[in-house]
Amino acid sequence: MSPASQELARSGRLVGVSNGPAQVIFVCYGNICRSPTAERIAEKWAADSGLHDVEFTSAATSRDEIGHPIDPRSRRVLELHGYRSAGHAAHQITAAEIEDADLVLGMEDYHLSRMRKLAPGADNLRLLTDFAPPPLTGEAIEDPYYGSDSGFEVTRIQIEACMPRLMEWIREQA
Repeated sequence: MSPASQELARSGRLVGVSNGPAQVIFVCYGNICRSPTAERIAEKWAADSGLHDVEFTSAATSRDEIGHPIDPRSRRVLELHGYRSAGHAAHQITAAEIEDADLVLGMEDYHLSRMRKLAPGADNLRLLTDFAPPPLTGEAIEDPYYGSDSGFEVTRIQIEACMPRLMEWIREQA
């Protein structure tokens, strides 16, 4: 477990502290590539790991893509690897969502900065890569939006690399 995730566990902000399923939110800039991809990957990993009392959602820090579906390139990558791809409309994260969530995972430092401005007292904000093995630990999940289709595979691989430690952490907190 990374130092950041150990700190989160010690903070008393434990997954599942709310009455009901634990809430984990993945956040990126537009909520059409990285964060919905992470949401869907995490759903499958949790189900395959026997973790049923956790809900994953995703959101944007910007308003640029509100209402839009998952980018078609992300959708293709998700479908190719057996993940759910339907049923998404981008939305912007709110202070209330941050405060109500057990864990909010940004794809890069910029997202954390934007969320700290929105919810200054939030102690549940981390990078997704805080759960990644080295050398990805603490790095940004690459934004594939302006690049080639292969960038969406890189993003999937980076997100999947974070899943074993994230699932372990969720299980430990339950």
